[in-house]
Amino acid sequence: MLKLTVNGKARTVDARPDMPLLWVLRDRLGLTGTKLGCGMAQCGACTVHLDGEAVRSCVTPVSRAVGKQVVTIEGLSPDNRHPLQLAWLEADVPQCGYCQSGQIMAAAVLLREKADPTDEDIDRCLAGNLCRCGTYQRIRAAVHRAAELAAKGGGR
Repeated sequence: MLKLTVNGKARTVDARPDMPLLWVLRDRLGLTGTKLGCGMAQCGACTVHLDGEAVRSCVTPVSRAVGKQVVTIEGLSPDNRHPLQLAWLEADVPQCGYCQSGQIMAAAVLLREKADPTDEDIDRCLAGNLCRCGTYQRIRAAVHRAAELAAKGGGR
């Protein structure tokens, strides 16, 4: 049994230490907001936070999460009012939506580290998060809008 803290809650899971964190989150804990894309850490659909760092959960062994804080898209905001979530809706970003939770989780780390990112900052941060629908322009606009909302104290 492994003890994890996921979205602020202590959880105990029966899993092998080398099981990918993604499978524990989705299959053992029912947190299906985090998606499986490529399974090789190449697309970013599975991005979650591990002690505040954006990690690819498809290649992160669950043992690495023991004793750390895991945050998934479900835990980003208790009421789905994180500035990124609000901006995503305002900018009508998602098409198929498959990559969106990974995009938002990666962007959340960027905004925490840089409150007013440039286009280049956003492009660099999200370069490893692929969107098969090609919504990159709207993603960039939403990150800028989220930065504005956060600066005004919006969201959360």
